[in-house]
Formats: sequence, structure tokens, C-alpha cells
Amino acid sequence: MVKNKIHRAYRKSKYVVYRQTILRPIDHLWTFIGAFIGIASLGYLQGTQFGKTDSILLIGSFGATAVLIFGATNSPLAQPRNLIFGHLISAIIGVSIYKLIPDNMWLSSALAVSLSIVAMQITKTLHPPGGATALIANIGSEHIKSLGFGYVFSPVLTGVMILFTVAVIVNNIPKNRNYPYKK
Repeated sequence: MVKNKIHRAYRKSKYVVYRQTILRPIDHLWTFIGAFIGIASLGYLQGTQFGKTDSILLIGSFGATAVLIFGATNSPLAQPRNLIFGHLISAIIGVSIYKLIPDNMWLSSALAVSLSIVAMQITKTLHPPGGATALIANIGSEHIKSLGFGYVFSPVLTGVMILFTVAVIVNNIPKNRNYPYKK
């Protein structure tokens, strides 16, 4: 009985892993196009609107977000609710913790990330790059830290909405892709 359950679980997990790794070559092209346009849009706005002194719109967590929303469009972690609220919740927690503990980076960083993960779990908005968004609020440049709660709106909300818009447009051009994912 136990042996059958283990074997069945193995077959299911093998299928899931195998199924997720099967992509048609055209999917690679659409992944590239979406990620390129999304990150390039943020970079272009950064260069034209904010100057080149500090990467306000190009925070590291957006690179990981691009992987999910363009490369794993059917993942629950990439869906709009998780994408938007995962980043926002994490940004609010990250800034709050930094304001409470500004002089102890290891403690503020650890608290921001761990509390963000739990908050995303509780709200069912788990988006792994959200952990990086919380971390950046604590370890980012002085310019990022000086934004305070403005960080939640720009770069986080602004960047997330740009990436979301690009994902909706690009991922719905080919007939075999869709975003948000529909079964």
C-alpha cells in the first residue's frame, strides 16, 4: 500500500516536472520578447525620467518577476493577484521594518523577508520575488532607503504595473499562451 502511494507520487511529480519543462521553441521567443520589452520599458523610463544616477525602477526583484510572468505563465505564483499584492505587501513590510530598525541591517533584512513570506502566505499572494522586494527596502542604496513609503509606489507599484501590462499584452498574442492563466 505505502509502496504504491510512493510510486504514484513519484509518477505524478515526474509528470509535473517533465510537463513544465516541455516548451515549444516558439515559447522561448515569446518569453524573450516579453521579458525584453518589460525590463527595457523599466530601463527606458529609468533613463529618461529619473536619470542615470540611481536605478530606481530597476530593482532586482523585477528580474525574478520577469522569469515567472514570461517564463512560467501558468504558475500560480505568477498570477496577477500574487504578482501585484505579493510585491506591495512585501514593500510595505520591508519599508516598515527598515523604519523600525534602520541601523541593524542583518536583523531588519531577516525580519523583512521572513515577515513578508508569512504575510504573503496568509493573504494567499505568495510571489517569491516579493521577498527580494522586502530585502531591497533594507539593503538598497541610500536613495532607495530615503524614499520611505514612496518606495511602495515607485519603483514597486509602478514597475509591477508596467510588467503586468506587458505580460498581458505579449502573453496573449500567441494562441497557445495566455496570461492570466486560464485552465
